[in-house]
Amino acid sequence: MKNRKWLLFISITMITWGIWGAFSEIPEKAGFPATFTYIAWALAMIPCAIGALCTAKWKFDFNARSILLGCMIGFLGAGGQLLLFEALRFGPAYIVFPFISMAPVVTITLSMVFLKERAGRIQLFGIAAALCAILFLSLQGDKSDSHVTGYLWLFFALLIFIMWGIQGFTMKFANKTEMQAESIFVYMAFTAICLIPVAYYMTNWQAEGINLSWEWAIKSFLIQLLNAVGALTLVYAYRYGKAILVSPMEGLAPLFTMVLSLIIYAVVPDIVTQIGMGLAVLAMITMSIE
Repeated sequence: MKNRKWLLFISITMITWGIWGAFSEIPEKAGFPATFTYIAWALAMIPCAIGALCTAKWKFDFNARSILLGCMIGFLGAGGQLLLFEALRFGPAYIVFPFISMAPVVTITLSMVFLKERAGRIQLFGIAAALCAILFLSLQGDKSDSHVTGYLWLFFALLIFIMWGIQGFTMKFANKTEMQAESIFVYMAFTAICLIPVAYYMTNWQAEGINLSWEWAIKSFLIQLLNAVGALTLVYAYRYGKAILVSPMEGLAPLFTMVLSLIIYAVVPDIVTQIGMGLAVLAMITMSIE
């Protein structure tokens, strides 16, 4: 019987991240700084890490290799998130996000070269469709916000693109070394917390309308809890599935955000987004065929 657990876990990731995406901007629009949203996310990782350790019966990988791989995975992910704040300072979201959204290309390439992962013809078609869908779904944003300052946005975007691509590969590699998925996530939570002072330092205290009320802090924490749950199930997806399939499926979470936004906010997607949604559905069907 073929192992289908990866499909279950990546589905949970896509759904939780999709719901998270639909609500993630609400605190920031209310004046809650993006850097404090990062802090809320880092803190939301704690209960998920405790839950992961309970699942593993408090067994934890603490050898040199596990520490190196775990911290590398964590810093690549959380560090990339902090760099994203800088990228958006110098370039608008509608040109930054399409660039970094293609990070699965790095994961797929590294996994095929170093882990010798392969896929059938139908799955390869699904991977190609997924990459196209990710690009189409990320081609959005307020194009009236056209500020571009030099080429620093490109430098940061390229760095994030590489970091997040390598993170996916390293996550799969760590799982193949028999490192527990639960331990991987604990290291991810640990590194996220370690970078909280950096996020605090990056806060623009001169910005107008900053709202640091407890009400929005709690709301942001609850929203980011969805992000943390999705990150945990993503680690499990990499444990059971091929990185060349998990990585592009991970990038299809915006599909669920679009559907939820359509239901809640009655937002009709434009033609480009509709094409992306269609490709995403096609990709999910074909990549799940074994």
